[in-house]
Amino acid sequence: MANTAEKIYGLIKETVEAQGVSLWDVRLVKEGASYYLRIFIDKPDGISIDDCTEVSHAVEPVIDAADPIDTSYYLEVCSPGIERELTRPQHFASSLGKKIRIRLYKAVDGAKEFTGILKAASGKVVIEAAGTECEFDFKDISKANLCDFE
Repeated sequence: MANTAEKIYGLIKETVEAQGVSLWDVRLVKEGASYYLRIFIDKPDGISIDDCTEVSHAVEPVIDAADPIDTSYYLEVCSPGIERELTRPQHFASSLGKKIRIRLYKAVDGAKEFTGILKAASGKVVIEAAGTECEFDFKDISKANLCDFE
């Protein structure tokens, strides 16, 4: 499903951006018996219901014409939210200077979760937590989220 989501990301990126918003992420997930194609969009002043509706109407014919999903699904267009997940290098790059929470696959010094200010995200992710810089490889991160709301 991840490859399908990446294919759709490339397929709709230009169409989404033509609507005056940026494409944050695309996920195809199975919940219960149903599949959901979730398209996350963003813009500096926030996303409205109208933005979601416009993007939905714009991308639906593009996705239907390419027919990359071999099962029925529900299309959802939404904001990545305040706790947005950082999944792509550009997500980390746009979040420099912000507070993030990183969860690791394997513990480092007995901890699997780190929270701090994102200092760098080129090659490795560097956060400053309690006056100490911590460095992580992208491949070691199981999940990363913004947490500026705290």
